[in-house]
Amino acid sequence: MTIHLIRHGQSEFNALFDGSRDPMIFDAPLTPLGQEQAELTREKAARLGIAHVLCSPLTRAIQTAHLIFPDHTPTVLAETAERLGHSCDVGRPPSDLAARFPIMAFDHLAETWWHQGPLNENGIPVEPWSSFKTRMAELREGLLRYQDRPLAVVCHGHVIHALTGTHPRNCEILELRT
Repeated sequence: MTIHLIRHGQSEFNALFDGSRDPMIFDAPLTPLGQEQAELTREKAARLGIAHVLCSPLTRAIQTAHLIFPDHTPTVLAETAERLGHSCDVGRPPSDLAARFPIMAFDHLAETWWHQGPLNENGIPVEPWSSFKTRMAELREGLLRYQDRPLAVVCHGHVIHALTGTHPRNCEILELRT
């Protein structure tokens, strides 16, 4: 059965990022447009018969998952997080996430579940592409082991591109070929 990959809705970072200067919005939430994108995707996603929802622990993905799948409690999977390249990709500790999203479980996450390493000029620990590619290969193998299908994974553009070769639009649904 099928695995559906869904990119989150527009985030505050997406709305401001001009391709050069990081607007320094950590763990960026959805904009009103991003919320609308997710709500518009709900009807299409409802026709997919999703049995289980996974999502990234970044706020924009959690918000998107809740808006698209209001009858599911998503399972957070750290491996689905975006490649850490900008401020928006720096996560929050599990206790912060649990306070913001109390119906979800975060106790399986490490205190600092996002990439750690040398800092760039903005103080961001940029994840090397080689590490990201290794993480994506492991994620793909892990997703194929999930028995609850059809499966929806609400995640990020670079993650979906790494898994499918396609860079999705906000709230676009793509099928992972297995």
